[in-house]
Amino acid sequence: MKKVIFATFVLITSMTFAVVAQTRPQTTPTPAPRPAATPAATTAPVPDSKIALIDTSMFGDEKNGIFRYVDVAKSVQAEFKPRTDELASIQNRLNALATEIETLMKAPAPDQKTIQAKQQQGGSLQAEFKLKKDRLDEDVSKRYEQVIAPVSNLIGAAMDQFARSRGITMTLDMSKMLPAILTAVPGIDLTQAFIAEFNSKNPRTTPTPR
Repeated sequence: MKKVIFATFVLITSMTFAVVAQTRPQTTPTPAPRPAATPAATTAPVPDSKIALIDTSMFGDEKNGIFRYVDVAKSVQAEFKPRTDELASIQNRLNALATEIETLMKAPAPDQKTIQAKQQQGGSLQAEFKLKKDRLDEDVSKRYEQVIAPVSNLIGAAMDQFARSRGITMTLDMSKMLPAILTAVPGIDLTQAFIAEFNSKNPRTTPTPR
């Protein structure tokens, strides 16, 4: 994980301005009516705040992440491995065809009939690859939602409890706002502290995946 050196602070300054208006002699017998006076602004109480950063991209780290999350993600990968292997095989065949076509075209007397046949074969393979990949992406997305949503809800509830127990009023996802954070003290990055606490309270329910 990247070392975080950020500083987050809130500066609230209340300023009161006294406005002195100097009037000029009136040139008309009746002075123009003045606007109604604006009530003086009141300063609302500002609650104490404590901000923490958590890098959710670390949850999926196999060695240092949230083990429950890693395990369900790996289970989905294993479930769809035959189909991903099939796509990899089609991709390899496409690459081989592209190499063959390139070699044929560089020949002193290119065999246009053979080249055209291989191009048609490549077109069919490419269409097959796209169809199968689109279906796989859709099925994987649905499956991830089914098996990961419960773990995500558990993580969310644990994060709320983690924040309350430490008096944290706001938790920011560092992975989604790194470009916007310029500096921060290391102490407000509680990623590993949260992961360690979650793993201790929610141990693996299955053997460690290989």
